[in-house]
Amino acid sequence: MKKHLLQFVCLFIALNTVLFSFAQESESIKPDSLKKYKPIEYPATYKANLDEVYTNVGDWNGRMDIYYQPQNSKPTPVIINIHGGGWKNGVKESQGGFHAFFKAGFTVVNVEYRMTNYATAPAAVEDVRCALIYMIKNAKQFNIDVNKIAVMGGSAGGHLALMTGLLGNNSIFDTNCKFDGKIKVSAIIDKWGITDVWAWAYTDYGPAVRKSRSPGDWLGPKKNDQKFAMSVSPVNYISKNSPPTLIIHGDADSTVPYKQSVDLLKMYQDVGVKSQLITVEGGGHGKFTKEKNAELASQIIAFIMGLDPFKN
Repeated sequence: MKKHLLQFVCLFIALNTVLFSFAQESESIKPDSLKKYKPIEYPATYKANLDEVYTNVGDWNGRMDIYYQPQNSKPTPVIINIHGGGWKNGVKESQGGFHAFFKAGFTVVNVEYRMTNYATAPAAVEDVRCALIYMIKNAKQFNIDVNKIAVMGGSAGGHLALMTGLLGNNSIFDTNCKFDGKIKVSAIIDKWGITDVWAWAYTDYGPAVRKSRSPGDWLGPKKNDQKFAMSVSPVNYISKNSPPTLIIHGDADSTVPYKQSVDLLKMYQDVGVKSQLITVEGGGHGKFTKEKNAELASQIIAFIMGLDPFKN
């Protein structure tokens, strides 16, 4: 009897030790999906459709938050925002800083997409294209002007914003969202985004830039397939018909090389597309000061509103 009691006590202690360790580990990990984020504040004239499902892939529902003006006298311009996180982290709820867009009268669309642990490339590209197509199909419902669509994102979100806009009517990644109509983006805002997935994964940019596992993880079973990596790289789709693009990048970024943005700008210039690179001197991978972010927001609005489609 004493022997069995001793065994029970030892088992109880061991079990509680495991549970305590697991609890500590879970607390330290804090997945993005479990974090609490401050709700987006929007003007009284706006309506919010939160967790709007824009596509279904198997048991996964693609969701986005839409802040729009149903009673506005005419269709509004729209900014589609895509979060970053190396294609493997991040949630739409982590995004903010939309005040400047609300003030300018934009509809704001905040998108989520499939992470690497759920589906590897080109899943994320397929999803953001579906989000764009969904907004075009439902332009009347959300009172948006399909000729005034801008896409924006930072880091992996910058990569996806570039892919979304640069593909135009190229339906190569529109498998889940077939659409026969016109697909056009009038402006791209690329914030320290990945422009060449293969180069980021395998090219030595010097000791100032650490190697990242994100591109290899996202490419998954095709991580050694250079042709495929280039097919999901924005630099593969730049042409004289590409949308005007504003690029923002810190020149001390140790995650995504600043050189990728410099090279991207030159490619735009070579084909005569309106483009601009805002260099944040000494800036890292985003995470700028509140003052700098406010300044950049004003520059973003100025760039977009200076384009012909948005002037009218």
